[in-house]
Amino acid sequence: MRTTVISDLHLGAHRAVDVLRRPGPLAGLRAALAGTDRLVLLGDVVELRQGPLRDALAAALPVLAALGETLGPNGEIVLVTGNHDHHLIAPWLEARAVPDPPPPLGLERRLTVRELERVPALRAIRDAVRPARLVVAFPGVALRDDVYALHGHYLDRVTTLPSFERLALGAMARVVGEVPEGRGAATAEDFEAGLQPLYAWMHALAQSPAGTWSAGTQKTSASTWKVLAGDLGDRRRSPRELLLTRAFPLAVGALNRARIGPLSADISAPELRRAGLGAIGEVVWRLGITAEHVIFGHTHRAGPLPGDHRHEWLVPGTGARLWNGGSWVDEPVFSGGDPDGPYFAGRAVVLDDDAPPRLERLVAALD
Repeated sequence: MRTTVISDLHLGAHRAVDVLRRPGPLAGLRAALAGTDRLVLLGDVVELRQGPLRDALAAALPVLAALGETLGPNGEIVLVTGNHDHHLIAPWLEARAVPDPPPPLGLERRLTVRELERVPALRAIRDAVRPARLVVAFPGVALRDDVYALHGHYLDRVTTLPSFERLALGAMARVVGEVPEGRGAATAEDFEAGLQPLYAWMHALAQSPAGTWSAGTQKTSASTWKVLAGDLGDRRRSPRELLLTRAFPLAVGALNRARIGPLSADISAPELRRAGLGAIGEVVWRLGITAEHVIFGHTHRAGPLPGDHRHEWLVPGTGARLWNGGSWVDEPVFSGGDPDGPYFAGRAVVLDDDAPPRLERLVAALD
């Protein structure tokens, strides 16, 4: 069996950055899926933070239908949710807790046919991908005895990068508690305890007339990162930008003193990579994942790539090898338009029956 893993499609995103709604990249992906028996959509498949659910699904379903048609009646599509599409799984999480305390989530729980039927958005996706069969797994999925895959947004609870979500989750931890440390000491529920309230608020906001705020916030965040990371090319910083770069470390220090962290004021491109890998390694450690290979998404940073330090892609203490297929979002601020760059869209992690996973470029042209 051949399995292809892609993540972070963000279908329905504003500014048309979701490249699979463009005819060329979608055709390229469909061609590359020839011979694939199982397609894993590893989270942030649908962009649910930038507007109403109905609009996001209207944008996403034609793409998902094309992928289902490509795999055909013998194919399987596995859907794992992330942070931007967490609401797809939220109704199931709520329903399973009524009327009795639910059984532990563990590392993989697959929705039954009846459970899927009760969630309208998942039912719409199931119908769209026919004739392929839809499987919904949460919080991750074992693809082989030695390969486990999850979106990776749990890392936001332990990363040192001072992102909006990390700050919000740091504050939330004052209420719900920190994620237990130690190998195998934490459960999916421990991570979800801080994430679910934040995601519910963000989803509710997206359904309101002000729901497009997230798209503008993401664009501003990318521009701010260029300034703080010093990635301005030959351009000199403006007085306002100079003030921002001087104030930022002070603000991070204040947050650390307030016990929101630990956070780092270093947000350079190398540190983005290191912090993401360190945090997902911590998630693997705390959840007690024993697989030899762990595939994740979320950071949009593909790897390991030629030139990467391979030891960074190993989980300390377990030796598990980390793999990330990047994203299917056109982000020139991060990618620089270079198809060989780590943030350039169009990659996947491909898995056969016996060999280790491998990172492949499936699409090179994004127009």
